[in-house]
Amino acid sequence: MSASLSAQEVRFGDENIAVELVADGPPVAGEEWTLAFHFTPISREWHGYWSNPGDAGLGMGLTWELPEGWEVGEALYPVPQRLLISELMNHIYEGEYTVLVPIHVPENADVSTVDPITVFAEYLACTDAICVPQDALLEIDTARAITDPRIGRWRADIAPLLDQTGSFALTDKALRIALPLPAALEVGEPHVFIENIDLVSYTGEQGFARLDDTLLVEIPLGAGIAPEELSGIISFGSETGEGVRFVAAPGLVPTGGEPIAGSMRELPSVWLALIGALAGGLLLNIMPCVFPILSLKALSLAKAGGSEAEARRDAIFYTAGVVLACVALGALMLALRAAGTQVGWAFQLQEPGVVVALLVLAVIITANFSGIFELPTVSTGNSGGASSFGTGLLAAFVATPCTGPFMAAAMGAALLLPEPIALALFAALGLGLALPFLALGFVPALRSKLPAPGPWMERFRRIMAIPMGLTALALIWLVSRIGGQGFALTALVVVFGVVTALFVVGKLQRSGKLAWPAFGLVAAPFALFGVFALPASYSGASTADAASIHEPITFSEGALTEARASGAPVFIWFTADWCVTCKVNERVAIEQEEVRAAFEAAGVVTIRGDWTRRDEAITRFLTAQGAAGVPLYLWYPASGDAPEQLPQVLTPGLLADLPQK
Repeated sequence: MSASLSAQEVRFGDENIAVELVADGPPVAGEEWTLAFHFTPISREWHGYWSNPGDAGLGMGLTWELPEGWEVGEALYPVPQRLLISELMNHIYEGEYTVLVPIHVPENADVSTVDPITVFAEYLACTDAICVPQDALLEIDTARAITDPRIGRWRADIAPLLDQTGSFALTDKALRIALPLPAALEVGEPHVFIENIDLVSYTGEQGFARLDDTLLVEIPLGAGIAPEELSGIISFGSETGEGVRFVAAPGLVPTGGEPIAGSMRELPSVWLALIGALAGGLLLNIMPCVFPILSLKALSLAKAGGSEAEARRDAIFYTAGVVLACVALGALMLALRAAGTQVGWAFQLQEPGVVVALLVLAVIITANFSGIFELPTVSTGNSGGASSFGTGLLAAFVATPCTGPFMAAAMGAALLLPEPIALALFAALGLGLALPFLALGFVPALRSKLPAPGPWMERFRRIMAIPMGLTALALIWLVSRIGGQGFALTALVVVFGVVTALFVVGKLQRSGKLAWPAFGLVAAPFALFGVFALPASYSGASTADAASIHEPITFSEGALTEARASGAPVFIWFTADWCVTCKVNERVAIEQEEVRAAFEAAGVVTIRGDWTRRDEAITRFLTAQGAAGVPLYLWYPASGDAPEQLPQVLTPGLLADLPQK
């Protein structure tokens, strides 16, 4: 034993966590020789520490006495566990654990004449209540070293190193990491242990998202000083003990992805989400995207002038229809997502067949309001609860394409919460949408303020044919945007057949004759034509980008990453041709000259994501931002900070002021 280490005084010993030095056979010149430090606690209550102990504790320190030219490599650890005591996070090992240390032996080393290798180990042994320093002077006789059979098992416990280097970036508040992990690899409930001391908040909530073969990680910062290299271990679950080591270099870290094991943003509480869904549904009654169905609601209001029993019945049936439609749409969306299909709220309007069906329905309602024919379901007469139930179903189906204030966070939370709670959120949304009619049905004082039923109702119904007709025209435009001009012309042929059949029905109704068999005879050939011609005429090509004074880049993860790497601020908006709120915001706020001038002066990069048709990349990104649908507006400051999610109702002043923040 050398004089320098023999003089090292063992002050504490290793009685609480004993340490044993074991060799993987004798050293060989020019090769790597592995030594194992095997730790055994005296009882289950004692634990040791990882190289970065966390908020408290102490990592292992080693002092070596080695022959000239022999070099000590990086110590290799198993996946650690977490222990939270009094809001302090500790990175520990419970039970036996082993640390492997590689030694590089020079090619010209004469291993037969080498003196025993000595090392002085210092470490800490703790329980939940006390900590005791430990130390030991250890020695390996290279001439007598043999391979310990336990080495293979200990080596298997060490977290393997990823064969590719990741990338990392620091914002003002978080460390963001991109790790190359195959999409097929199950990561369980991941947690990242950062080896760089004090770089991150050890108790901070970690967010994870999957972007193809990349795992995105976001961790709140601690001291926040950017290192030249980042290293650590990602655990795939505290109970499994599985995980991998990684090394990351400064570089670009993509945004978006599909959240896993939590989200990249903080979710509201369940109660707040329920209140948000209720308030969001209530506000849908005045949102621009709901205006096309105000005619149906106005007729329901007028019908509430009957008896109290009828008013309550209609309110209950209307509410049941609205809630059932919202829950059904939500359940279908969740089922599709569980099956691996990337869809979001209002996914139904991304399907060409659904939009054509809505077009036909809008034409039928317009014809009914115009007096061309009578349909009991939407007539002003007393048709019982079935009419109110059907009106509720239709109102919810047409009223929910766009998210509104309060509703956005609730619907985003529904994508990540357990299914029963998610369905409760959709039910709360429907209840909020139906709440005004429910109040009219059960509060006589409100109902008494409505005008008495009379001839005005027929005049009002004919006036309401105007907005419904405009809705039908808008749907024709949307059909052409989704399926192409040929698809739209084919849909118009079907619409012409339906309108012709309705004229025949109306004429027969006014003469007191049986009408609806005639409708089937006239409409059937056109419907049969549509069944075969619509799929054949559908164009799968992407919709042409709408003109914009900002000349935005088309959204992609790569485009966003490149824009952020340029150091310029970035404004990104997600829209859809079927989202009335989106179009209103674009007309009154985004496409304004003062906004363009402010963005141009600040060098803002603008990006637009068009969700008119189904786009899995956009759906994944919306989900990662906690949004279930459009519109979504994000502002990325030039500092590289996390994006700011803007309100869903924009003004020119709000956008023009963004570069000044």
